[in-house]
Amino acid sequence: MISTFFALIALALYGAHSSSAAVISCKCGPEDSCWPSAAEWRALNSSVSGKLIADVQPAAPCYPGPLYDPKTCASLNVQLTNQDFVSDTAIGLSYPTGSCPPVDLEAGQKPGTCSIGDQPRYTVNATEPEDVAKGIVFAKKHNIRLVVRNTGHDILGRSTGYGSLQVWVKYIKKGLVFQERYRPSNGCAQQAWKGSAFTIGGGYVWSDVYGEAAKRNVIVVGGGTPSVSCLGGWMQGGGHGPAVHNHGLGADQVLEARVVLANGQIVTASACQNPDLFFAIRGGGPSTYGVVVSTVIKAHPTAKVAAQQLSFAPLSPTNVPAFMDALALIYASYPDLSDAGWSGYGSWATSPIPIVPNHSVGFTHTIAVFGKSAAEAEKSFSLVAAKLQKFKPSLFINTTYSTFPTYAAYYTAFSGIVGPVGSSTALGSRLLDRKALTSKPAALKTTLQAIAGTPDQFSSSYIVFVGGGQVFEDAEDPYSGVNPAWRKTYVHNIVARGWAPGTDAATIATVRKDITFTKVQALKTLAPDTGAYMNEVSRDSDMWKVLRLCILSRVKHATDKVLLLVEKGDARDPDFLTDFYGSHLPKLEQIKRKYDPHRIFYCPTCVGSEAWKVAPSGKLCLRATPKPKNVPFGREWDTVLVGQVLFAKQIHFLDQNWNVLMSQTNGDIEEYVEDTLETLLEPESLFIGVRKTIVTIRGALLDKRTEYEDILAALMDLPNDLPQTFNRMLRKLRHANAADPGFRRKAFDLVAAVQRLLLQRSFVKQSAFYQAKQ
Repeated sequence: MISTFFALIALALYGAHSSSAAVISCKCGPEDSCWPSAAEWRALNSSVSGKLIADVQPAAPCYPGPLYDPKTCASLNVQLTNQDFVSDTAIGLSYPTGSCPPVDLEAGQKPGTCSIGDQPRYTVNATEPEDVAKGIVFAKKHNIRLVVRNTGHDILGRSTGYGSLQVWVKYIKKGLVFQERYRPSNGCAQQAWKGSAFTIGGGYVWSDVYGEAAKRNVIVVGGGTPSVSCLGGWMQGGGHGPAVHNHGLGADQVLEARVVLANGQIVTASACQNPDLFFAIRGGGPSTYGVVVSTVIKAHPTAKVAAQQLSFAPLSPTNVPAFMDALALIYASYPDLSDAGWSGYGSWATSPIPIVPNHSVGFTHTIAVFGKSAAEAEKSFSLVAAKLQKFKPSLFINTTYSTFPTYAAYYTAFSGIVGPVGSSTALGSRLLDRKALTSKPAALKTTLQAIAGTPDQFSSSYIVFVGGGQVFEDAEDPYSGVNPAWRKTYVHNIVARGWAPGTDAATIATVRKDITFTKVQALKTLAPDTGAYMNEVSRDSDMWKVLRLCILSRVKHATDKVLLLVEKGDARDPDFLTDFYGSHLPKLEQIKRKYDPHRIFYCPTCVGSEAWKVAPSGKLCLRATPKPKNVPFGREWDTVLVGQVLFAKQIHFLDQNWNVLMSQTNGDIEEYVEDTLETLLEPESLFIGVRKTIVTIRGALLDKRTEYEDILAALMDLPNDLPQTFNRMLRKLRHANAADPGFRRKAFDLVAAVQRLLLQRSFVKQSAFYQAKQ
């Protein structure tokens, strides 16, 4: 029975296109004959003046072998939680992947296995932009995966890669130069900024720049964590921090940059030179168009700051409902508070996490308004404070106000904390607009309850209340590649759960599934038309990875989840391309093709990443795009949806027949399931083209600023062999007048109809085919 079932699936998915499948091209790995010889690595080392590092896991001294050193190992248990130590280590990570964890030998822990895992094999410790260029050219010549890193402060695994060569820009230090009045390096007349500026000449972190800014009594927009790199994913992904509401996102601060391209050329990106590249690096994602090695950013006059610290907590467990009501009130108040000049950060939890001292459930935020006194700030908050008073019998509520003469003093008091690193976390996020926060109070409460979870989950939520203000005003910047969803976002909400070292795989799978399918999905339901901040989502958000873990841990009802995702057309969790890049995606993809035609740059979730997959070996491989012949379903995208439906059936089958499978595989079910899923999931790539086109058009239609011509261009990418009814609709739209007031609505209706058609056709035909094979 079991073998028959899997044979049928293999026939349905691969029998028709095994002969015509394209050969998958992979990056060269250490086990391959194409891997550079020792002499070639020595030549690279010589070309970068001896700055090539053969990478070794930081925790290697904890494991048997030539590097074993119990004394060094004992110190690593502390050092690998220190951000400075981690960032100073070639392959140290703030969020490690677990291939070689530290071992507490003194506590009796026994070392398991330590491998290089998905870490780079070699690192170019660049001190000059030319070193970066030589590393890129070498990786291109030998078809090696390339990784770009500064501090390793990354959640998404963008600083890792099996069998890769890493270029490390942390030690490029060409100075921090202040200009009282910004002078474009090329006399660019299209750059309107007339204020002060800083040149950040290399791999500095924000604490370096903040000190220089404070000396000159100016504000630079940087991260809340001062150990974050100024040049990397923070800036290129958007960049939020305490000064963002007043002065704009981090990406919007960049006036010009020096960038190393995929061909090794070093160029300037500005409004006058390579303006499309300038657009892309200012919010369009990191390490995918080129490597930024220096920037010039805006500097703003300092201001006095009035801050409020508010915290509340239920007085007893029976008061938790009142706590949730008060929490919903605060969330709903944020848009008006933002419009009044407030911004800041907060956190809350209904689990025993010490948000508020002496309380197991609690909320706290620190928000501020620039240019006001404490009395003015208190008056500005008075309407919200009055509404909170009705909860006084049920809640502990504490509010304090303070003032600071400069932004630097405010930042030092409430930000600038470098916390421990090295923990394992699953998290997700969503950008929340006014509609999500205020239009449906009941829906908001339901969402907050969903992300709160149960006390035993130890969930926590983080409120990034920095939208509005200048973030909205910068929507008019023609060179901003930031996701347009930020231009209507008031709150960026993060939800997270973690686990202790040594936690079993089943528990980890349950945590990840809860974040992906319950908590983030609840936020998406509340705010379906916004997106997510690319720098603060879990690296394990790939839908298929999560579902595989669900199967291996025997999580029930996975079938329903898969069918739901198939219906929504999600290939990842969820729609990462449009969630991260919005209606800018088509333009960013075009820029990616222009500056990286040979696809040298790759990082998870970056523009262009959907063309790649990580093979079971760990190698990075281009996805196959097979063109099936004589497929009984008639359409390539039908085949993919059939594959996804069969995948759902497969999960159901595994769930229902687990004990039988366990006995027939002598308990070694994990490898069995892994092999099966690798076969099942390959057809996913077939659906990417059509689905991405639909998602692009939907994003363009939802963004009122999108030009008519851009929407038409996206429509042209729809298949030409749609049924006659849809072709007529498509022809009318392709020849429509830009002034037609119903254009967007008609286009939206067409896209929705195509989606329904694909889903309906695949379900009907798959069902008939599947039943016939039974």
